[in-house]
Amino acid sequence: MRDLIVTQNVTVDGVIEAGDWFGPADSGPEVLDALREQMTRADAFLTGRVTFEQMRGYWPAQTDDSSGISAYLNRVQKYVVSSTLDDPGWEPTTVLRGLDDVRRLKDTTGGDIICTGSIDVTHQLIAAELVDEYRLFIYPTVIATGRRLFPDNSPLPLTLTDSRSFPSGVALLTYRRAARHTSAS
Repeated sequence: MRDLIVTQNVTVDGVIEAGDWFGPADSGPEVLDALREQMTRADAFLTGRVTFEQMRGYWPAQTDDSSGISAYLNRVQKYVVSSTLDDPGWEPTTVLRGLDDVRRLKDTTGGDIICTGSIDVTHQLIAAELVDEYRLFIYPTVIATGRRLFPDNSPLPLTLTDSRSFPSGVALLTYRRAARHTSAS
């Protein structure tokens, strides 16, 4: 069984919606090194249709990308959750029609499955308890508005398994989903 890992760039107040606060070029080489580590352990990249189409319109055209992200995204097996996309137009990509397909993907053998961006899909994965680990790049800013990683008030017990801080002020916090405690009747 494979781990499904949600990796998100997050403000201190929990916003994951991209905006002016997020500047990957300003994050420093150490953050990029952490992303490269993640890429070596992941052989599947999961997104929703909107994020997939945005990435497909940008990354394949990056010929002078020294970060390695473009090369990784062009070769990694991509999975896009969509009920409407028929021709992904960026190989290798498989279209998954829903969460049952994601569950089947998790049941296969292989490396980590990384999901990034894709707010709606991420929320669905969280609600369906399909996420095994959260890798949160916390950016030192508060913006007070925007869509959040955890949108409702449902408790979600997590266990911190790693933390790193970078000279840019970004911190990487890694959490595993913890067992839920049930009360005896």
